[in-house]
Amino acid sequence: MPSSSHTILLVDDEPDILEFLSYNLKREGYTVFTAENGKDAIPIAKKESPALIVLDVMMPEMDGMEVCRELRKIPSLKNSMIAFLTARNEDYSQITGFESGADDYITKPIKPNVFVSRVKGLLRRIEKTASSGIIETAGIKIDREKYLVEKDGKKMVLPKKEFELLYLLISKPGKVFKREDILNTVWGDDVVVGDRTIDVHIRKLREKIGDDYFKTVKGVGYKFEF
Repeated sequence: MPSSSHTILLVDDEPDILEFLSYNLKREGYTVFTAENGKDAIPIAKKESPALIVLDVMMPEMDGMEVCRELRKIPSLKNSMIAFLTARNEDYSQITGFESGADDYITKPIKPNVFVSRVKGLLRRIEKTASSGIIETAGIKIDREKYLVEKDGKKMVLPKKEFELLYLLISKPGKVFKREDILNTVWGDDVVVGDRTIDVHIRKLREKIGDDYFKTVKGVGYKFEF
């Protein structure tokens, strides 16, 4: 049996789903905690500090969005990954989910091997960024300490703001970063720049890294996708 030091918290109001997902994760060697509602999940998360929290979106009393927002207020969980479980026929907006603090979403019904694969992918993001400051994904390697970018084995040095923008977007593939959040993170609150500044830097990254990686979400912001 594979072994893993990662702890995962599963939150869903359907016991059968919890049992099914928990069983398949435990087979992979993960330590798994479960909760059938958001109110019970929050104290468990505080106590266990799981590497990954998987939240059902539609739950009574506190839905997944509300739980996610509460979890993101807890300092000890700042490095935890949060993924939403959502049924295909649910009225769910990915943008709303990411804005509430989620890192990814998983559509159900889902096959056991697909679910485990998605979980492993999410946990790899933590492993790659922990302490090293290095991100590797989609043939792109970014070394934050050296300010170096490597694309398909070819090294390149980007201007600081382009590098910071790329690092931000690629740190959470699929997440839509709002324009104001990009400005605050990359340029800072005390720097006044034009609204077109982000667009210009995205255009330069598309030219250097590849047009297909950077998606525009009209009226919201940008995301890195592959």
